[in-house]
Amino acid sequence: MTTEQLYELFLQYPSIQTDTRKLKQGDLFFALSGPNFNGNQFALKAVEAGAAYAIVDQEIVDAEGRILKVDNVLESLQLLAKHHRERFNIPFIAITGSNGKTTTKELISAVLAAHYKTYTTQGNLNNHIGIPITLLRVGKDAEMAVIEMGANHQKEIESYCQYVEPTHGVITNCGKAHLEGFGGIEGVKKGKGELFAYLRRHEGAAFVYNDYDYLQEMARGIEPIITYGTKKAAVTGHALTSEDFLKVALTGKDQGATIETKLVGDYNLPNVLCAVAVGKHFHVPLQNIIKAIEEYTPGNSRSQMYVKGSNHIILDAYNANPSSMKVAIENMAGIKANNKILMLGAMMELGDESVAEHQNLVENISLTSWNKVILVGGDFSKINHPFIYFESTTAASEWVKQQQIKDSYILIKGSRSIQMEKVAEAL
Repeated sequence: MTTEQLYELFLQYPSIQTDTRKLKQGDLFFALSGPNFNGNQFALKAVEAGAAYAIVDQEIVDAEGRILKVDNVLESLQLLAKHHRERFNIPFIAITGSNGKTTTKELISAVLAAHYKTYTTQGNLNNHIGIPITLLRVGKDAEMAVIEMGANHQKEIESYCQYVEPTHGVITNCGKAHLEGFGGIEGVKKGKGELFAYLRRHEGAAFVYNDYDYLQEMARGIEPIITYGTKKAAVTGHALTSEDFLKVALTGKDQGATIETKLVGDYNLPNVLCAVAVGKHFHVPLQNIIKAIEEYTPGNSRSQMYVKGSNHIILDAYNANPSSMKVAIENMAGIKANNKILMLGAMMELGDESVAEHQNLVENISLTSWNKVILVGGDFSKINHPFIYFESTTAASEWVKQQQIKDSYILIKGSRSIQMEKVAEAL
């Protein structure tokens, strides 16, 4: 079956599903396979459950003709997404980076949606499966599309660009994330820089945080470049306060305007300024930009602050790496409170640098006085430290329940696989 033939089916049945547990009547089921599963085995079950067709890459006997064979299901999904993308002549804004890409994506989407029909990445669908599905959800009424790209090795962003075909791009930053896959910080820059390389070759535009010299260098040769930052940029601003929530004062041409966000930490300042820069570039009125940012509430364990009993909890347990841990802890250290507690899960995918980075983190924590520090899992077990340690979030949660913690500010952060949100639930 060719991509064109598959696309004709997609136009009739424009809902894609890869999980039979979530299947709806009339979906197209793509039988994806991986190292530990074979989606082809569920094809017959999918059509029995109401799928219009099941797309497979193994021979499966089907009397009703609702199972369609292709050479490779994943490649067919990606080519279908590319074919759909090419039907549009609208801005496609791609966002990547080590930290802050999801928050930046959410803020940009909120700002653009205040003025345009905007489609964007839902949740964490930012990989080789999620991105094609996101593209296929872009409706014919779309005026803007915002696509998040995650990556943990080189050439990954480059491959996504082949079917996203971004017209604009943002690299939020290049930090110590996924060092195992990228091969060090220079590898991170090279991998994330694949987005700017694509824009450079295809006459795209880049939004660049001017405070980071390395981003200026990575964007060299792109035309146009739209800058944002604390100074010497098209959009400028600074943090007025980040306690409890970040408040931003815009400067330059927008002097006098302020944005009261529901985001925790002045490390979110670049994300806010990026959303302002994107909005202004696409002629969204400033008052609409400010309103959209102020109404955005973070979710999914990303920089969430909430009150539970007498405790103020900052839950940032979706992901963690040395760069994001550093700024989160610095922000916590700056909060004026008597009882401050850190509950930190281990950082994953750091390769040979993992133990050293956990040691560095412990040493940095020791520079500030904390009421309690609780460390959970991973390579925290391989270093010497004076803090409370638990092997799992289950053990940590049981301990937390017994403590009856009150009147405290608590930062809960860790890599996704550690699941530190379980500790938050125990408070």
